[in-house]
Amino acid sequence: MGRNTRKRRTPLANKAIAASAALALGGGGLIWANFYASAHESNNSNGWNQTKAAAAQVATVSCPDIGQKLTNVPSQARTDVDGELANLDRQITEAYQRLATTRDAQAKDASFVQNSILQPLKDRRANIIDRIKLEITRVGGTTPAGLETLAACTATPASQTNAGGQNNGQQNNGGQQNNNGQNNNGQQNNGQQNGNGQQNGNGQQPAGNGGQAGNGPNAADFVDITKVKANVAAKPRNNRQASTGTFVTKCGVNANGNHNTDNVIVAPGVTNGAHHLHDYVGNQSNDAFANNDKFAAAESTCQNQQDKSSYYWPVIRLQNGTQDFDQNNDGGGKEGNVGKILVPKQAEIKFVGSPKAKVVAMPQFLRIITGDAKTTTNGLANANAHWSCTGFENKVQLTQQYPICPKGSSVVRTFAFQSCWDGQNIDSANHRTHVAFADANGNCAGGFKAIPQLTMRLVYNVPAPVLQNGQVKNPYAVDGFPEQLHKAATDHDDFINVMSGNLNNKIANCINRGQRCQ
Repeated sequence: MGRNTRKRRTPLANKAIAASAALALGGGGLIWANFYASAHESNNSNGWNQTKAAAAQVATVSCPDIGQKLTNVPSQARTDVDGELANLDRQITEAYQRLATTRDAQAKDASFVQNSILQPLKDRRANIIDRIKLEITRVGGTTPAGLETLAACTATPASQTNAGGQNNGQQNNGGQQNNNGQNNNGQQNNGQQNGNGQQNGNGQQPAGNGGQAGNGPNAADFVDITKVKANVAAKPRNNRQASTGTFVTKCGVNANGNHNTDNVIVAPGVTNGAHHLHDYVGNQSNDAFANNDKFAAAESTCQNQQDKSSYYWPVIRLQNGTQDFDQNNDGGGKEGNVGKILVPKQAEIKFVGSPKAKVVAMPQFLRIITGDAKTTTNGLANANAHWSCTGFENKVQLTQQYPICPKGSSVVRTFAFQSCWDGQNIDSANHRTHVAFADANGNCAGGFKAIPQLTMRLVYNVPAPVLQNGQVKNPYAVDGFPEQLHKAATDHDDFINVMSGNLNNKIANCINRGQRCQ
């Protein structure tokens, strides 16, 4: 993997303490300025651990996801294109921060947001889109038609960003992936709080603002799991060719605090390419500049030292008014990822088989991303978040909300990775098309082969949030891009297979023989 040494510009100053005003955009639309107090403010007298805010609500910047359109980038251009896509993410972050630090100018000039934030952002994005097109065409590739029309971004009022526009009255996808032919068997949530809470005069954050950094989560992002109807679908039946074994690898819970805000799969060579913090277990050399040789030579936290694979996911934070080591860092507090980082008490990593076929061994250095960190922008087509509580996992799985677990129950994040492989590529231009989910019956599409399916189960001790009068006390949330508002559906997980050929073959044979191995 090549190195892209683009440097990320220093972000603008952290979000300012402000009062608020509604501003009309030059095009006639209405936008609420993004104003709220410092993310490091202490708890208020009422014990609500949220940032103080005046009457304004959060507005965010919403931009089309260019990367979703680039499904056929020649391998010679991928490193440069990935670097440019990371630059697009940086620009959105800077625009988001600028919304929060220009309150005086916005209050004096109703066209300030359009003229000074959105239009310059569009121009900069257009330049990068042109560079992406040039990088692809100079090596003989073709770009999707109309790519240049995706330069413009919009500023979205809090009334539209509340709950990501996804939760109120929506169905959760129960236990199944919701793309590539899988069924969505979720039921509507009962007992859900709406997100239209108003300022209560005590300095608490309105439900539409949410979170101690002001960009989520909010009350509508949580649901009492005991009030949600069962929504987990039955698993496909095994046929005679089923591969029923399992292989467990024990790699710890990141107790040593191996973190960074890079993502070498989607932004190789770009520091802070993820704009949020990851937990890493297994391979201990994963950063923006790691290549396959570095991975192969690395140390591993896995008990089986032949497993040097990298397993990584965004951290969960408890937003109870406390901060962590990165409160002033890129990808941390500077980008709205605030609060105490929670370490899972369990991290179970297991490879399972197919109900319809024998599996083939995974290729070394295969890369898989499951879920979508940008569902607030992209919609739920690639969402694969599964949130539940111990004691409820076989009954309820949530995609679009975080569960509030009863006393004695723990929060559980579950990931089931794509289990079908194209048989040729260890990665693809959009990091998705070389792998796929099986259909609702467990079959891989034509030309794809069943591989051992990676499943991960992360269990956390999380103090239960409290919903009251349309507000949430002590919320928790997954780290994410600032404009994604810390929605539950943005949860995702990443994997790079750094096992020897012998171990990959051992796992496949174990699963095909119906054995339980580790």
